[in-house]
Amino acid sequence: MTAEIHPDAIRTLLSGDHGAPFDLLGPHQIDDDTVSIRAFQPSAAEIAVIREDSGERIAMYRLHQDGFFEAVLEARCDSLRYHYEITTHDGRTITTHDPYIYRPLLTDFDLYLFGEGRHWQIYDKLGAHLVEVDGIKGVHFAVWAPNAYRVSVVGEFNAWDNRMHPMLNHVEAGVWELFIPDIPEYSQYKFDIRSRQDGYRAEKADPYGFATEMRPRTASIVIDLDRYQWQDADWMAARARKSLLKEPMAIYEVHLGSWRRKNDGLDWLTYKELAVELVRYVKEMGFTHIELMPVAEHPLDASWGYQITGYYAPTSRYGDPHALMALIDACHQQGIGVILDWVPAHFPKDGFALSYFDGTHLYEHADPRKGEHPDWGTYIFNYGRNEVRNFLIANALFWLKKYHIDGLRVDAVSSMLYLDFGRRSGEWLPNQYGGNENLEAIAFMQEANAVIHGECPGAVTIAEESTAWPMVSRPTYLGGLGFTLKWNMGWMHDTLSYIQKDPVHRRYHHNNLTFSLMYAFSENFVLSLSHDEVVHGKGSLIGKAAGDWWQKFATLRLLFGYQYTHPGKKLNFMGQEFGQWREWSEDRSLDWHLVEQFGLHRELQAWFRDLNRFYASQPALYELDFDPRGFRWIEANDAEQSVFSYIRFAEDPEDFLVVICNFTPVPRHGYRIGVPRPGFYREMLNSDSAYYGGGNLGNLGGCRADDLSWHSHPHSLTLTIPPLGIVVFKHEAETTPHA
Repeated sequence: MTAEIHPDAIRTLLSGDHGAPFDLLGPHQIDDDTVSIRAFQPSAAEIAVIREDSGERIAMYRLHQDGFFEAVLEARCDSLRYHYEITTHDGRTITTHDPYIYRPLLTDFDLYLFGEGRHWQIYDKLGAHLVEVDGIKGVHFAVWAPNAYRVSVVGEFNAWDNRMHPMLNHVEAGVWELFIPDIPEYSQYKFDIRSRQDGYRAEKADPYGFATEMRPRTASIVIDLDRYQWQDADWMAARARKSLLKEPMAIYEVHLGSWRRKNDGLDWLTYKELAVELVRYVKEMGFTHIELMPVAEHPLDASWGYQITGYYAPTSRYGDPHALMALIDACHQQGIGVILDWVPAHFPKDGFALSYFDGTHLYEHADPRKGEHPDWGTYIFNYGRNEVRNFLIANALFWLKKYHIDGLRVDAVSSMLYLDFGRRSGEWLPNQYGGNENLEAIAFMQEANAVIHGECPGAVTIAEESTAWPMVSRPTYLGGLGFTLKWNMGWMHDTLSYIQKDPVHRRYHHNNLTFSLMYAFSENFVLSLSHDEVVHGKGSLIGKAAGDWWQKFATLRLLFGYQYTHPGKKLNFMGQEFGQWREWSEDRSLDWHLVEQFGLHRELQAWFRDLNRFYASQPALYELDFDPRGFRWIEANDAEQSVFSYIRFAEDPEDFLVVICNFTPVPRHGYRIGVPRPGFYREMLNSDSAYYGGGNLGNLGGCRADDLSWHSHPHSLTLTIPPLGIVVFKHEAETTPHA
């Protein structure tokens, strides 16, 4: 006796259009004692069912010439265990288990939380996961595609035949799943999607895939991330206890593909090689953190990683996911934090990825006035959709938890905040109140920051935000966006504008440098001199500095000294620390030969190294970065001589540094400044030291304060200020009176 099967059902299955495969394939109870088992194996000449309780071999009957088989046996479905023995047309014998005997692995609670947009570990449920079910190893696949009428897993394991492994649909959640036994790790796969929308069909990479092929290939790859054995437990425990706002933070921004190359510049360094070379260099240079420009998978090198197609997969350009973990682990073991550039603002239109995923604008807005970015030719995420918010927030947690990333620098926040960003009148839709604020994106950022800080103690979020939007780095419970830090784009713009001016004209632009202190404590700022300032025809940082060769190097030393003594955390892009002349390109290595061949480049690099080390050793330069008590002008108004002097305080007010910057090539002899305490002031840093390529003009190691009131202080110093130089003094308390 066999079960009746409608011919249309078979035809639909064989054409790859059947959206409910469990209705047709696998075991089906015909009566109390009889089971029908059906399989579709187009490569099979013969199939036998092998009962695992008795070893009995039952030949299957071919119901259709294209490879649809059935066997009928005495059993009950709830206790039946079996596998197939397949003889192929070319004579091979394959043993495999039936995917359609296994019940769904996703729970109602998983689907409910995902629908609510609050399943923070959804990456452990959707995607591809190596699991064991009833003692059988295989891969559980799951994908969100609510507008599809059929989704099938395709890959090497089924010769990319979309008819072989159609998935089970959880209709109310729009989620499809299937456990496929016997698939090994590193198998390549995609989801073949057939949509209810206008006959749309596409093979899509897995939105939650953990690994991918090297571009231009686009398949996802099955991998077990949890096999990596982390060695950074001490670092992670200490991180959770730290208050980073009161810690030193000197960030080295890196593009992994162009920091250094091998084989005459033709090949990238691997994650494994970077774990040695990059970590050793960053440690030697004294940086506290590395910021990685996006390492999530992306198809176009020239996008620098900012147009992502694999949000959960590190790029395969430099190695596999475990190798990236080892790089991060190596950083932590050397006391270096790792910040990841994260891009939740937009994604590219590549057809194999998120765009138009199930024949609808699933991840993006359908209306181009909200859903397309006019400047970048990309799609904008639909932050109002629960499952999309869940995808992004879980992705942030994924990098922080699975990869032990210490923080996220969130790209293009300004483009998310404003509905009219980059748009002309009539090209955007106002919000429900008629304004240009993107209320859904604002709510998303607030929720993301709150969840991140709650789930990952010690992790930081940093906003790249260039407008005057208030309270970016203030807690969400106060109405802020909830970021830990914000890039100070105003400081960057004003400072670079100032150093590009001929020194003789700087007296007329003195407020370019003083203005930043008017708002320095309104946010938790990072002073960033990033990759954005040395691309697209902007030239290199040293190229921006006014003056001749000597003046350019002196100005760069002065610029970095000013940056490191100004309130705020610090970020510098790779290559700036040794004065690269060429504008940066992702397609070549930094010009390391400059350091090897020219003294001034080595000396600038030595200045940067010593500046980092000094910064990390002086609480006055970081403990009160975001507190007005940490900064006091000595003289802010010496525009005529373009000299700035100020004091930086630690939480202990007796621990302070005196800083003087001279932004002209004219040495200032007998320059008097007021200081708050009597005693000796030791010269701790001098950018004009011959060791750093300067003229060796200074104060012979320090200066004793005079009992002469100056600049509203009871004591004063008479100093020599080198040309285009910065000098930093530290007060030394005296234990015995000075004779």
